[in-house]
Amino acid sequence: MPRDFRRSDRVSGLLRRELAQMIQMELNDPEIGFVSVSDVEVTRDLAHAKVFVTVFNTEQANDSIKALKRAAGFLRKRLGQDLRMRNVPQLHFLHDDSVETGQRMDSLIEQAMDADQGSKPDKSTGSADSDNEE
Repeated sequence: MPRDFRRSDRVSGLLRRELAQMIQMELNDPEIGFVSVSDVEVTRDLAHAKVFVTVFNTEQANDSIKALKRAAGFLRKRLGQDLRMRNVPQLHFLHDDSVETGQRMDSLIEQAMDADQGSKPDKSTGSADSDNEE
């Protein structure tokens, strides 16, 4: 019977939960700001983990990622103490800009809808004249 999911998927879910809690509770660096761990991708050999972080203050995103990279050793050590894993993956923090992209797409859609509403002719005058011309 085949497995429903790989070990790397289970480890990535576990790391996502643990890292989110550790960043929130144990890191006291003010440069980190308000961040959320959105996803963790672990390599098949469990040697490296890409940690995707959403930063809610977009102006502070670069500083937050730099602060998390500085804290990667501490977080890896804490993961090794808390989890029952032989090897804890190297942590690589990356900025996840999907929230900002979604907000930008929403605003573009709203602008297009507003422009479309402004350019439509009035139904009571425009359509009756075009039907009678033939």
